[in-house]
Amino acid sequence: MSDAKKPLPAGLRPETLAVRAGTDRSHHGEHSEAMFLTSSFVFPNAFEAAERFQGRTPGNVYSRFTNPTVTAFEERLAAMEGAEMCVATASGMAAILSMCLGMLKAGDHIVSSQSIFGSTVNLFAKWLTRYGIETTFVGGQDPAAWRAAMRPSTRLLYVETPSNPMTEVFDIAALAEVAHAGGAWLAVDNCFCTPALQRPLDFGADLIIHSATKYLDGQGRVLGGAVLGKRALLQDTVYQFLRTAGPSLSAFNAWVILKGLETLKVRVEAQSANALRVAQWLEAHPAVERVWYPGLASHPQHALAMRQQSAGGAIVSFEVTGGREAAWRVIDATQVCSITANLGDTKTTITHPATTTHGRISAEERAAAGITEGLIRLAVGLEAPDDLQDDLARGLG
Repeated sequence: MSDAKKPLPAGLRPETLAVRAGTDRSHHGEHSEAMFLTSSFVFPNAFEAAERFQGRTPGNVYSRFTNPTVTAFEERLAAMEGAEMCVATASGMAAILSMCLGMLKAGDHIVSSQSIFGSTVNLFAKWLTRYGIETTFVGGQDPAAWRAAMRPSTRLLYVETPSNPMTEVFDIAALAEVAHAGGAWLAVDNCFCTPALQRPLDFGADLIIHSATKYLDGQGRVLGGAVLGKRALLQDTVYQFLRTAGPSLSAFNAWVILKGLETLKVRVEAQSANALRVAQWLEAHPAVERVWYPGLASHPQHALAMRQQSAGGAIVSFEVTGGREAAWRVIDATQVCSITANLGDTKTTITHPATTTHGRISAEERAAAGITEGLIRLAVGLEAPDDLQDDLARGLG
C-alpha cells in the first residue's frame, strides 16, 4: 500500500468526511478510490491463508464479505453517521433481513411502526413469522403505545423517520428509552434524511438502516444497503450472517455509491429547499386536500422534525380530491416528473403508493397507515421548482 493514506484529524464535519473518509490508496497513489473487481485474494503462503480465514490476521479473504472498495464505502458511511461499524449489503431490504436474521432468533418479538415501506411490512408480517419471529405494529408516535406493545421477548423496535410515504416523524430519543428499558434495541431507517440531515445514533438509536439505492447513490444507478451501529453489536451478528448467507454488496456498486456520498450534502440540502417550495405551493392549491411535509408548519410533527433534522427532506406526499382516478390523472399528466416508485434521484419521481410501493399489503393495512387512494408521493429532485409546479399543475388544474 501507498504511504498516501494519512490519518484524518478528529472532529471533521460530515461534508468533509463524505469526501475524505475511507480512502486507502494502493501503491499506485490514485486520487480517486480504486475499484477492486475481484472475487478472491491471493495469499503469500498457506499459513497466511489459514490465519486470514480464521480472522487472526487482518486482510481480505473473499469478496462475499471482504473487499477493499466495499470497505471504503463502509468506513466512509460509518464516519458520516458517527458509527463504529457499517456492514454493507446488496440492497436496503437485504440490510433489514441481515439485521433481523443476524440479531434475532425464534421466539423473539419486534415492535414496529405500521408506517413503513410495504416490503418491510411483508418481511415482518409474513416471512419472519416462518422463523418464529413475531411483530406487533403500532400506530402513531406516542411512546406509551410502543411501551404497551412491548413483551418480555421484545428484542427490537423498528421505525422509519420520516416514514414512507406519510413522512411521519418519530421521537428517536423517546423510543430509545422505551427500547432500552425493555432490554431491546432501537433500529432507525434513516433513508429519507441520510446523515446529511439526521444522525439517529446521536439521539440514542442502536442501529441505522440504509437503502443506499436512494439518496446515498443519488442518481438511481445501483442497488445497495447498509446496517450501522457499535462494533460489539454487529461483528458477531450481522457481519457473520452476511459472511455466511452472502447478501453482499458488489464492489462496482460500492464504488458508485462511494462517489455518490461525496455530493450527498449539497444534493440533499438543495432537494430539501426545492421540496419546501413545492410543498408550500401544493398546500395552497385548491385541488389538494392535504400535504404531508416535515418542513411545513402544518405537519403534525413539525417541531420535532426541526429538532432532529437540519431540513425537511425531499419527500412530499399530498392527497388530491377524487381518489385514485384523480391521483392517476395528476401522475399521468406530468411531463417532467418520472413515474417510478424509486426515490432519492436528482430527477424528481412521482408515484401512487396505494398501487405501487404499498400495493402488496392489504387494504386494511394501507388504511391503518393513512395511505388513501388519493395519495401521491413526490420525491423532489434538482429541477427548478417552478418547472415542477407547472408539471403538477397540468393534472391538478
